[in-house]
Amino acid sequence: MPSYTDYEHKLFSMVDEHGWQCTYVFDSEGKQPDFAYSVGFTKSLNAPEFIVFGLPKNIMNHIIWEVFRQVKNGATPVDGMRWHGLLESFDCIIRKARHKDLYTEFTISANWFWRETGNTGNPEVYQIVWPGAQQGLFPWDDGCAQDVIDSQPHLWLLE
Repeated sequence: MPSYTDYEHKLFSMVDEHGWQCTYVFDSEGKQPDFAYSVGFTKSLNAPEFIVFGLPKNIMNHIIWEVFRQVKNGATPVDGMRWHGLLESFDCIIRKARHKDLYTEFTISANWFWRETGNTGNPEVYQIVWPGAQQGLFPWDDGCAQDVIDSQPHLWLLE
C-alpha cells in the first residue's frame, strides 16, 4: 500500500464520506483568479470533474455541490450545456476543458486521485462558466465586461 500524506488521506476520506472534495486554489499574489474544483466525481458518480473560477469561495463550493446533486439525480454533462440552478438568477454553461496545462496547473489533485484509483490517462473535466451579473453575457459574448473575461481562464481552448 502506498504511503500517503495527511492531505491525501483526508482527500480519500472526504470522497468516501461525501462523494467528493472541493479543492480551493488561491493566488496570494493575485496574478490569477481564485478557483475551486471537484475531486472524486469520477469515482462516486462515474462523471467528469468540474472547475469554476473567480467567485467567492462559498459560492464556488455551492455551485460544485449543486452540480454533484444534479449529476447524482441523473443530469448528464455535455459540452456547451446550459445549466440551471447553479447561480441565483443566472444559468451557467459548462465547457469541456482542453487547456494544455489543465492537469499540471489547475486540477492537480483530481488528476492524482484519478490515477490513484486505478485509472490511466487523465480524467475528463468541465469548466463551469458564469455570466456577468450586469449584462448576463459570457466571456465569449461581444460586449462582455472585461472583469468577467479576466476572472475565467478559457480552459475550453487549447492554449
